[in-house]
Parts: sequence; structure tokens; C-alpha cells
Amino acid sequence: VLCFLAGILDTAIVDRGRNVLSCSRDGTARLWDCGKSACLGIIADCGAALNGIAVGAADNSLNLGAPENTPSEREVGTEGKILLLAREDKKLQGVGLQSRQPVFLFVGSDAFNCCTFLSSTYVLAGTQDGNIYQLDMRNTNAPIQVIHRSGAPVLSLLPYQDGFIASQGDGTCFLVQQDLDYVVDLTEADCDPVYKVASWEKQIYTCCRDGVVRRYQLSDL
Repeated sequence: VLCFLAGILDTAIVDRGRNVLSCSRDGTARLWDCGKSACLGIIADCGAALNGIAVGAADNSLNLGAPENTPSEREVGTEGKILLLAREDKKLQGVGLQSRQPVFLFVGSDAFNCCTFLSSTYVLAGTQDGNIYQLDMRNTNAPIQVIHRSGAPVLSLLPYQDGFIASQGDGTCFLVQQDLDYVVDLTEADCDPVYKVASWEKQIYTCCRDGVVRRYQLSDL
């Protein structure tokens, strides 16, 4: 059993799952050893609630920093990885997973609710006021683009093929493809909030506040 100090808002799996990551309302992101149910360390302490996290491989051009202490032998698959932190204080942060060192800090228009990787250099993050930011982690001074379809909170982002799937608090769920320019609407803005999106093979699953899990067959769209 893993014990936490505050409510957990998101988790992420490192490689095959010997280690997992959590983020919580207390502003910390922690690395856990599943085999021993033990915390291996605090990756970041932001001082603001962390609403979402994502972990991915970093491009070689990114400087992830070096760890101050030798990593535990129980820490597996953290080298060369970067952790994204979607923060309540309007900031998106990148941290070297093994080094625990900051890599970048981007300030958005509102609280960040979710984040994900498009590649080893490009990331997406969604805010409470409906913005989806695409960033190049090699230069986060300005976003590559900002997608805004409504003022409803962006609650979930999922990379899919050459684009991504997003869901919002007004019930909309949509697929963006072809250089992030072509949009396929899966639901309209008359449903309960779509909190999470998942994919398996060529099917998309959504979970909503109304308690219903819906399945969409992409070949039918």
C-alpha cells in the first residue's frame, strides 16, 4: 500500500512499471517503487497543486542535468526521461526524471489541467480556460501554436497517430489530425464533462460525469 500526504490527481508509469509516478494537491511529484511500496524520492516540489503529469523520452539536444546523488538501484528506466508537470499556478514545467533538475518553465493563460508528449521534442498541455498549447521543449519562449475551440476546461489529451485527441468540460471530444489542422468531432457540447480519453487499437473510449463509458470506432468516422 502506498501512502500519500494529499489527494493524488494523476499518475504515470515508467517503462514497464517497476516504478510509477504520482502528482498531488500538495504540489509534489513522487517516484515510487512498486515492488517495495516505497517512495524513491520527490522529483519536484512546486508549491502549487499538480493537476497532471506525463513522462517521456527526451531528445538528445535537451539538457536534463545530472543527479546530485547516485540513483537508487530500485530506480529503473528514469535515465533520459523528462517529466511534464501541469500546475495549478498557470505553469507547465519540465523536469529531468533522473536528475530532478528543472529543464523548462512555461507560463500559460490559466491553470494547466493535463499534458502529454507528441514526440521527444513536442508536447501538448491544456488549460482551464480552454487553450491547448503546443510547445517545442528546445525553446519554450513562445508556443508553436495555441488551439482554442471553446472556453471550457481542457480535461484530457491523448496522442493518437499523427495528431491527438482532446476532451473538454463542456462534453466535447475531438480528434485533431494532419499537422494539427484537421478536426473530427466525436461528441458535441451538450454532454457532461469528458474527464478522460483512452485508445486501444482503432477504438477510442471516453469516460464522462454521467457514469457512461463510450466507445468510438475510428474507421467509422
